Amino acid sequence: MPELPEAEVVVSQLRGRVLGAVLKDSWVGRPDIVRQGIETLDWYRGTSIITIQRRGKSVVLGFSRNHETRYLLAELGMTGLLLFRSPNASYQKHTHLILSLEGGLEPELRYWNPRRFGRIYLFDRTGLERFCHKRFGCDPLTVPWEQFRQLVKGRRGRLKALLMYQQVIAGIGNIYANEILYRTRLHPYRTASRLNSRTIRRLYDVMQEVLLDAIRDGGSSVRDFLAPNGIKGHLVYDKVGEPCPAKCGKRIRRLVGERSSFFCPTCQRRK
Repeated sequence: MPELPEAEVVVSQLRGRVLGAVLKDSWVGRPDIVRQGIETLDWYRGTSIITIQRRGKSVVLGFSRNHETRYLLAELGMTGLLLFRSPNASYQKHTHLILSLEGGLEPELRYWNPRRFGRIYLFDRTGLERFCHKRFGCDPLTVPWEQFRQLVKGRRGRLKALLMYQQVIAGIGNIYANEILYRTRLHPYRTASRLNSRTIRRLYDVMQEVLLDAIRDGGSSVRDFLAPNGIKGHLVYDKVGEPCPAKCGKRIRRLVGERSSFFCPTCQRRK
């Protein structure tokens, strides 16, 4: 699943290639891919892309005309990608939306999603803010330290589940949650509220370090993630049975639940 770093890579590339472009036309392959606002899609023709931002794991494009701005929010979901072009013929089948552009560095932007867990939403400003307030919690890259400390201390559930709860912390999925907890030497099943402030501070710092490292690497959470220009990221997941990177002598184990957790039984003791 594309997570925060992948969405940030997408935003960065889109800003460099299509910001300022004009939407000439749009093609929708499946009407159900546009969850909200499809009846307003005609409004977007002739508008300019004036903003591109990330909200959690989603990408938001702002279109403007005559001092009015509306937005297109693209959920990447489990397998969603935004691409400038199809890398090969196999990507044609599951391309559900094409935006034809002029005035930018790319002639089109495609939304590709074979499993269709993600959707496209069209909003005015009020609708976008209402949707984001309901759907997304704090951003792990910008949340102030004290707010994060209070957030963790106030949750009685498992630590990994907290990191992945999008309505509380938006953008971290299963893969980066595993990486963050390994680097902080915290067991996935630790109770969040029982952590002391020093440990929470370490978690806060490592969380941002892991996400920023992944952004610099170009996105690294999934095998089939492609940035809009078609370049692959790096894999940092699914290490079960391999030696612990800390060379403690143990091998990575897997906890099977709703989402698999990978951890070292020595470095990440459950206390």
